[in-house]
Amino acid sequence: MIEPDWSRGLYAITDATLLPDDARLLNACEAALRGGLSLLQYRDKSGDDEKRWRQAAELAGRCAAQGVPLIINDDVDLAARLLRAGHRRIGVHLGQQDGQVSEARYRLGPTAIIGVTCHDRLDLAERAAVEGASYLAFGRFFASRTKPSAPPASLSLLAQAGRFRLPRVAIGGIGAENIATVREAGAELAAAVEAVFGAQDPEARVIALNRRLAAAGLDP
Repeated sequence: MIEPDWSRGLYAITDATLLPDDARLLNACEAALRGGLSLLQYRDKSGDDEKRWRQAAELAGRCAAQGVPLIINDDVDLAARLLRAGHRRIGVHLGQQDGQVSEARYRLGPTAIIGVTCHDRLDLAERAAVEGASYLAFGRFFASRTKPSAPPASLSLLAQAGRFRLPRVAIGGIGAENIATVREAGAELAAAVEAVFGAQDPEARVIALNRRLAAAGLDP
């Protein structure tokens, strides 16, 4: 069986404020997955290990049913636990303070998707690429409620990062009005939080965002 290509398209990231309980999280993510995500990231900073394990395991099952990898934000331990429990296509996204790519690769295996936050800096991207990252995330590119204090990045950074020959993720305030812009600037993946999970109908919103990506020359 050929697994779907995760490296192009829409990348949705959960938000514990927008999705404050299990039912809303799981229902919204399942709807978004039906709409056609390329990647889903589970992001929860609560420190409630039992809740995070329960929710991540549930999401892993739903992602597997749709053939979409589940990326765990900043927590290699949780990603490794999911793999030990038999879940497949589990990866991790690392911020600059969340450990080394090499350590995550050792623990999660050679095929795991390991993404790295590079902010607005090509030197961080180069280091992540050398260490074996699977994708490079840049941003914020636009005003963002989720990361209001993140340093702004120039769209020209995406073209410059093409030399690393890894999927480029654009993040930060991305929605219907600008998702084509980041694609045209070079991003293979457009990451969205509120644009997906702040919508009343995440499935319809994902479909609409994918249409804009396709119109900009990126078929999901």
